[in-house]
Amino acid sequence: MTEALREQIRQRAHFACEFCGVSETDTGGELTIDHFQPKAYGGSDSLENLLYCCARCNQYKMDYWPTSPEHLPLWNPRFEPFANHFLELDDGVLHPLTTIGAFTIKRLRLNRPPLVAYRLRRKKTTETLQLLQRYRDLAQLLAEAHQQTAFLLEEQQKLLAAQRELLRLLLK
Repeated sequence: MTEALREQIRQRAHFACEFCGVSETDTGGELTIDHFQPKAYGGSDSLENLLYCCARCNQYKMDYWPTSPEHLPLWNPRFEPFANHFLELDDGVLHPLTTIGAFTIKRLRLNRPPLVAYRLRRKKTTETLQLLQRYRDLAQLLAEAHQQTAFLLEEQQKLLAAQRELLRLLLK
């Protein structure tokens, strides 16, 4: 595999496991390239068949490929949205929405405790960042309101001065 192809796969996956979402930053290094359809079962080295995944997901997937109708396929993150097969619950656990989702969760152990903890931590970080952005937006609105108030006070002082002058002239 060329370095250019490897880099293309990494970028396409946003530098994270396409099955569980753990990133290179989280693991402290690059992840692995996996054949969705193993070469042993006719899979190619084409870009569409190559996935970026962490060592655990790669290890649990191994060379799985359904060889008969009773064998379920794994979820293919390259061609099917996550939300079609999974629902992430508030406690970080993945809930299957389909039989493919249930099989993928079981095969790849996508509810293993470190992954559940990772999802909870990621969710908390996202919520914290959203809250910080709301505070920044609020601070900006307050600064704008303060500027408007200062402008209105200035205008009011000018009007009061003009009113005093008018009253002075009328009372003469």
